[in-house]
Amino acid sequence: MSMAMERGSDIIRSELTTGLVNLHAVEKQARQLIERQIARVVNYPAVAQRLRQHLDETNRQEERLDKLLAQFDESRSVLKDMAMQMSANMGAIMHAAADDEILKNTFANLAFENFEIASYKSAICMAEAGSFNDVSRVLQQSLHEEEDMAGWISANVDQVTRQYLDLKSQSEKADR
Repeated sequence: MSMAMERGSDIIRSELTTGLVNLHAVEKQARQLIERQIARVVNYPAVAQRLRQHLDETNRQEERLDKLLAQFDESRSVLKDMAMQMSANMGAIMHAAADDEILKNTFANLAFENFEIASYKSAICMAEAGSFNDVSRVLQQSLHEEEDMAGWISANVDQVTRQYLDLKSQSEKADR
């Protein structure tokens, strides 16, 4: 292997492991967001059920990332994990103060899922560029789960909005 090819391979490995560390922090943030929302969703049982399902997926994604990082003799970044969790908590606090919390959470969740999708796609591209095919396969599983969740949220924006409006018109607690 030439020096240039070896250097390129080292760069890909380094960028991939950084991407995996970042994905781990993003999954920590996702878990915080989901846990806070599950605790507050009262009038939207379908949303609560899908959030619980995605929380299980998120926990498995985090475990997968831990295993991938171990394969590269890397570990998660406690600092990044904490920063992302704090960000999630601040977002949840901001939305909780809103009269239309459920709507704001729905919009933010759709945006966040798409952020995760892009992050996984980038990491998969890096894994494939470095011929880390086993890593790519593991990341593909998480990508599909994120795409499913984003699809569910997108397909249910209208229903959540209508339910919110119905509750609001009946003078019931509609925000969550």
